[in-house]
Amino acid sequence: MSKASHRNDKDEMTVARPALKKKTSEQELIDMPMAHAAHIDFDTIEEFYFAYRDFVSDPDAYLEKSGFGRAHHRVVHFVNRQPGLTVADLLDTLRITKQSLARVLKQLIDGGYIRQMAGHADRRQRKLYPTLAGRELALALAEPQSRRIARAFQGMSPTERAAVHRFLAGMRDREAGDA
Repeated sequence: MSKASHRNDKDEMTVARPALKKKTSEQELIDMPMAHAAHIDFDTIEEFYFAYRDFVSDPDAYLEKSGFGRAHHRVVHFVNRQPGLTVADLLDTLRITKQSLARVLKQLIDGGYIRQMAGHADRRQRKLYPTLAGRELALALAEPQSRRIARAFQGMSPTERAAVHRFLAGMRDREAGDA
């Protein structure tokens, strides 16, 4: 049975991974927290977790009353930000399957939040537009998030705010050709 080893260095601790020769060693209890590993930024990971949890909590509560979820929120958001967005472009933006989008989109269309129309140049294209109810829903979901962002930015200089935007942009997956 091998034990985790660590350096006495306050700033960096490495945890040796025990050799997993028997199944029982996989079930061995570890009583040391994962912390201060040189190659993993646990503090930032946790800040992201807690920020995301709180960022989505207000819209989640509102959506739950309507029988909707986070997928509905994302669709309503992007359709309101880009009226006339095609279904194909929305699939690319959200990186979800047609099957996943079809259920959510049907509920939003049936509920009167989004309208789907054929494209002018290509009738096979399906373009999505918010209705007044869809716009009101998008605003109701975005307002508490915007207030949370404003509180977080309070007291920051324009340079600091720009750094936050650069950091968040840097966290996004990059596709070929993205700058």
